[in-house]
Amino acid sequence: MTRIQLEGPADWPGFQRAVRHLVHHGIEPAAVRWAWGSEGEPAADLFQAGAAQPARSLADAPPLALPAGFVALAREVLLHDDEHRFERLYGMAWRLALAGPLARRALWQDPLDPDRTLLDRMAHAVRREMHKMTAFVRFRPLLLPPAPPGAPPATRHVAWFEPAHHVVEAVAPFFVRRFAQMNWAVLTPRCCVAWHGGALQVLPGERRENAPPPDAGEALWLAYYASIFNPARLKVAMMKREMPVRFWKNLPEAALIAPLVAQSAPRTGRMVEAEPPTGPRQRRRARALDAG
Repeated sequence: MTRIQLEGPADWPGFQRAVRHLVHHGIEPAAVRWAWGSEGEPAADLFQAGAAQPARSLADAPPLALPAGFVALAREVLLHDDEHRFERLYGMAWRLALAGPLARRALWQDPLDPDRTLLDRMAHAVRREMHKMTAFVRFRPLLLPPAPPGAPPATRHVAWFEPAHHVVEAVAPFFVRRFAQMNWAVLTPRCCVAWHGGALQVLPGERRENAPPPDAGEALWLAYYASIFNPARLKVAMMKREMPVRFWKNLPEAALIAPLVAQSAPRTGRMVEAEPPTGPRQRRRARALDAG
């Protein structure tokens, strides 16, 4: 049994190096155990005693003949929370690498292959989670102690998010581009990212109680959210698909959803009653009703 130690749950450079090494030496997927640590700590392995081989210390091996899209798919699947993602990816890489050119193309393009289908679903779930993170992170301003003493206090914007997959580092560049002029941090149970002084830091995960509490500025945001809510366009099922319920506990505006939904039918009725006739047919109908 070959045991491979990765540096973290989404260690792409280590995984890529290990796959090349394993295929080059003809080590089948069933003979490999993958382990990874948290913040550099070695992971426990219940299958076999002894130290695992660090992936990044393995000898170089030639690149593999894999389809161009495999690397992009694998990088996304690696961010999934499935504990067997390394086995699944290496199994697919093994099949592709050992197939001839025509068989490799047919395998990669086969929409009914169960391994490929599963990897596609996992990658889709990761992309969806990345999109949700860009949409549902809510920053709150915190005043930091002045440095040096006597200087004006600095402001850092801090957010709490609970991702279902290992997407925090992958999404961090989005916030860097969007909030490059701010000092900010996104805290999650998996890991944290912070942007300060033009540098991005990746830090260990945090607990929910260390996230900032609600601030006075949220009242303005809630007033705005309530004002743009259109009861005539409410579709609860679609809203829950686009804003999954598991995110609601960390969204300030979620507290307004239930009362706004409850008031939507009466508000829609009042809107319809108050709407003036806007077209020739509506005006003729209104005149006929008035005449009758």
